[in-house]
Amino acid sequence: MTLTSFSFPTPIKFGAGARKLVAQHLIDAGCTRPLIVTDRALGALPVLTEFLTHLNGLDVAVFSGVFGNPTCSQVMDGAQAYKAHHADCVIGFGGGAALDVAKIVGLAATHEGDILEYVWDHPQVRAITHELPYFVALPTTSGTGSEVGRSSVVSENDTHLKRVVFSAKILAKTVFADPELTLGLPAAITAATGMDALTHNIESYLSPAYHPLCDGIALEGTRIAAAALHTAVHHPTDLKARSDMMMASMMGAIAFQKDLGAVHSCAHALGAVCDLHHGLANALMIDTVLAWNLEAAPEKFDELAHVCKVPGGGAAFVPWLKQLKLSLGITGGLAAHGVTPEHFPRLIEIATADMCHQTNPRPCTAADFDALFKAAL
Repeated sequence: MTLTSFSFPTPIKFGAGARKLVAQHLIDAGCTRPLIVTDRALGALPVLTEFLTHLNGLDVAVFSGVFGNPTCSQVMDGAQAYKAHHADCVIGFGGGAALDVAKIVGLAATHEGDILEYVWDHPQVRAITHELPYFVALPTTSGTGSEVGRSSVVSENDTHLKRVVFSAKILAKTVFADPELTLGLPAAITAATGMDALTHNIESYLSPAYHPLCDGIALEGTRIAAAALHTAVHHPTDLKARSDMMMASMMGAIAFQKDLGAVHSCAHALGAVCDLHHGLANALMIDTVLAWNLEAAPEKFDELAHVCKVPGGGAAFVPWLKQLKLSLGITGGLAAHGVTPEHFPRLIEIATADMCHQTNPRPCTAADFDALFKAAL
């Protein structure tokens, strides 16, 4: 058997009120001048104002320059804010975009060159040679699970191609996962991010890569998300449902160190070309791609149906997903969300080049992606 490495290293403080522990934690770590990295929308909302009331004893600055699918220039702007504040640590506060930027602001602030030079597949990739600033993460959505991930996904400024900085050195020192931070999320965002979490768990489990630890986490994450997502969308103040979705989100991100599949390759392309929200893009593609994948992993589909309490076995799993999406208010195909056949050549090019489909249950060619996008239109 080939030797394989497994790692689940991030300490997590989980539960209502976890955000109130951040200040003392940073002080105990010798940090007093945090830069909060958040997105433009959150920067103007009461949820950030309330969080700031729990940071007594710290000299805090806020960088709220993250928006849309985050770009390399946003990272570099955040690094300048870090230097201007003479910060000694970073607090990531937000959804996947803000947390992905927050993970590497400290890298960009303490290392030479553009952040793009640190992406894993750069032809002359730079090494992370210095200790990075202390970093903690607080998710305010339940979708990407970026708070526990060792990758940061940012887009090139001009092409909007998604690039990945991948290193255990950018992991948060501690995650403060407080579901109370998600209570004010609109239903549409809860639905889209929740489908992202569900997709992470499902695709990780279906990946043929060898990782039994992640398989167990992915199945349980799927079970939790399937049971909680509808309630979280339609009863937004239900703290148990919000807690379950936050846990399922983190489990999905831990599990996908095993790898993902073609749903994510399609979603990455849709984000780059059509600027679709990543969770929504996954939701729009998941049933089409999984229906195509069924024949390659029927036993795994049976197991997914079992943990989601879907009668009828694996063959009934994709129809159940379609109904779940409708119940969450996610309707229509790609065309209803602004995608046209004119987008297809570029979508197919980017999806084919994306590495996620390399661990899809079925091999994917450009012709396959063409058929999948057409079927999802």
